[in-house]
Amino acid sequence: MKLILGSGSPRRRELLAQIGVEADDIRPPDIDEDPRPGELPRPYCVRLAREKALAIPAGDDEIVLSADTTVALGRRILGKPADAAEAAEFLFALSGRRHRVVTAVAVRRGGQLWERDVVTQVKMKRLSDAEVNAYLASEDWRGKAGGYAIQGPAGAFVPWISGSFSAVVGLPLAETANLLVAAGYPLYGVSE
Repeated sequence: MKLILGSGSPRRRELLAQIGVEADDIRPPDIDEDPRPGELPRPYCVRLAREKALAIPAGDDEIVLSADTTVALGRRILGKPADAAEAAEFLFALSGRRHRVVTAVAVRRGGQLWERDVVTQVKMKRLSDAEVNAYLASEDWRGKAGGYAIQGPAGAFVPWISGSFSAVVGLPLAETANLLVAAGYPLYGVSE
């Protein structure tokens, strides 16, 4: 049984390695990630994870794992910022407030799909202009939902979370492990 990771994210590869899983192949899907008009953050994230899993060609002996992470500020979806100005806008919007990080995971084997989404509450401290400017200069915001990565320098901006740390990084490990086992992947030598 081969595992195909439907993501180009190095963070997801690192998280999988924490549970002893190494993808046999990496096939980032090419799908439209724009939210539909009026689409809410959680359904949006679930839809993207599913569409990614379904878009990746796979053989009979292959299990596809895909995921999507989005930052939700109320009903607003904060995706990956296009530039430093948008990253600054996101950071100032999150400053001093609670927000949700939604990560959805989809695992496909043949025509069967297993899915799970995890919502984590995150509190960001009030950020000064100097903190935001220094963070933007670090370039760590690039390619990150909401314009920050909790596992990097922006971790200093987050006094608490309620939920899954690994989900905020990009892949909820406990839920992902359960989905892989359900799909027949021999995690730790065990498959259902």
